[in-house]
Amino acid sequence: MRRIVTQIIFPVLTALIWGTAFVAQSSSADLIDAMTFNTARSAVAFVVLLLLVQIFRRFEKKSDAVSLTPEEKKNQFKGLIWGGFCCGTALALACNLQQMGIVAGTSAGKTSFITTMYVVLVPICGLFLKKRVPFSVWISVMLAVAGLYCLCIKEDFSIVFSDFLVLLCAFAYTLQILVVDYFAPKYNGVELSCVQFFFTSIWSAIGMFIFESPDWGNIMACMGDILYVGVFSSGVAYTLQILAQKDSDNPTVVTLLLSLESVFGVLAGAVFLHETMTGKEYLGCALMLVAVVLAQIPMPTRKKTAKPAEQ
Repeated sequence: MRRIVTQIIFPVLTALIWGTAFVAQSSSADLIDAMTFNTARSAVAFVVLLLLVQIFRRFEKKSDAVSLTPEEKKNQFKGLIWGGFCCGTALALACNLQQMGIVAGTSAGKTSFITTMYVVLVPICGLFLKKRVPFSVWISVMLAVAGLYCLCIKEDFSIVFSDFLVLLCAFAYTLQILVVDYFAPKYNGVELSCVQFFFTSIWSAIGMFIFESPDWGNIMACMGDILYVGVFSSGVAYTLQILAQKDSDNPTVVTLLLSLESVFGVLAGAVFLHETMTGKEYLGCALMLVAVVLAQIPMPTRKKTAKPAEQ
């Protein structure tokens, strides 16, 4: 029963939270600018994760604690700060591009599907890290490109600026995932996320004061959306993702379930925001979903047969 909860319910619930968060982001887009929204949500996430870190430390068994020398603790802390800085910088770029695309007019459904391109882009970037990319991933890339064409390209073969921003966001999220993949094995996941959101809020705040004019009244009017995205999408959902992948024997299944955020995003946009999409755009969603699923399915490898020994 515990395995069903951690490996199925947790990732599906995470995908549900992430998908419905696009509705909250869209609802706030008319009142506050992108960097203002992300400054507030990242600050909320930082506080929530900071509380979670303290709770986890309090309930951590002493027998599991690793005794470190003062010098090792200092190096560990420096590494955690550096990792959080790198992850937070990439996340700030990604989430602000995404929110700017939403503010510019991209719907919640389209945003969720275009953003999910990172699931396909991550293994492609593995080529530069000298990692073999299966043939199924190349098929996924072609399907994803076809899906993006149906979603974003208009009749005169032009791409809407808001869609282009979200597409850039998918590349930025790919960078963030790769950076997290590098630092996550070295440090506590919740602590790394906490520091990550600290730097995300700092970078967003810098951009907010330079390029935007935050209005406290509008921020308070969107506080419900900010709290939902900050607490649940960033704090709770990230923790559920960690717990799911920690106990998983097959991370491919967990990742596949997490990618359902795109489906929940479209459904939430239709139910709560009454968004409608054309038949061509629905075809694009279907092609991208197939690409996402196919990229996560491991293909069987052909075993080499041993050559008979020469007499």
